[in-house]
Amino acid sequence: MAGSIIKGIVDSGLVSGQQIVAHDPHADKLAELAKATGITAEIGNEEVVAAADMVVLAVKPQVFPQVMEQLAGRIVAKRPLVVSIAAGITLAHLDGWLGPDVPVVRVMPNVNVAVGAGMSAVAGNSVASDEQIEQVRELFAAVGHAMVLEERLFPAFTAVAGSSPAWVFLFIDALARGALAAGMTKQQATEAACQAVLGSAKLLAADSGRHAWQLIDQVSSPGGTTVAGLHTLEDRGFGAAVVAAVAATIKREAELAQSAT
Repeated sequence: MAGSIIKGIVDSGLVSGQQIVAHDPHADKLAELAKATGITAEIGNEEVVAAADMVVLAVKPQVFPQVMEQLAGRIVAKRPLVVSIAAGITLAHLDGWLGPDVPVVRVMPNVNVAVGAGMSAVAGNSVASDEQIEQVRELFAAVGHAMVLEERLFPAFTAVAGSSPAWVFLFIDALARGALAAGMTKQQATEAACQAVLGSAKLLAADSGRHAWQLIDQVSSPGGTTVAGLHTLEDRGFGAAVVAAVAATIKREAELAQSAT
């Protein structure tokens, strides 16, 4: 995720590679990223904190406490703007590690930042200024779209934007497998399904005042093929399964947040 974000913001021209320093325990991956983007590869996290005015913590929630143990003192002493993209790690958790005087912005990006089409949510703690929050929003908007969102809504956002790409990939694969059974090649079917999903999302996003069901009705002719497919999806519980998946994701985020305390 960090590599995709770095590539995206460098490619956008918002930040140059020379302005970025990074550390990764996988030295070979970091060297490859540095060669591709012009960033400076540091030998440790402490060196990154020492060099940076903005520190982006792009680590998994399971290792976040360990990283904070290592860096909290240095961050508190320097007071850079801290940005965290760890799922389930709340602003309250971060304030607990860093104290009340360090500006912190929490971001929830999704995997689509890798192709400049990400969706990210941004929220700041009480110390982070509006200007700092907007600075972070602009940074992540460079790799897609980013919105400022109340942190209490992050669990729902994680489900609807952070985890859902995996479900969309599953949907696309299922569409392709269905067409494969009818004689299309997997490559043909996957290409057609990808473009259909991409175009459908763009069509709905182009008119924010239009409800999804209005477009469904537009595609569905009485007694036609689309209606037959819709009835099958509803009979098999498609809509209910998606709602349940969102609820399960929100529950899991709460469990991750609890384990981080």
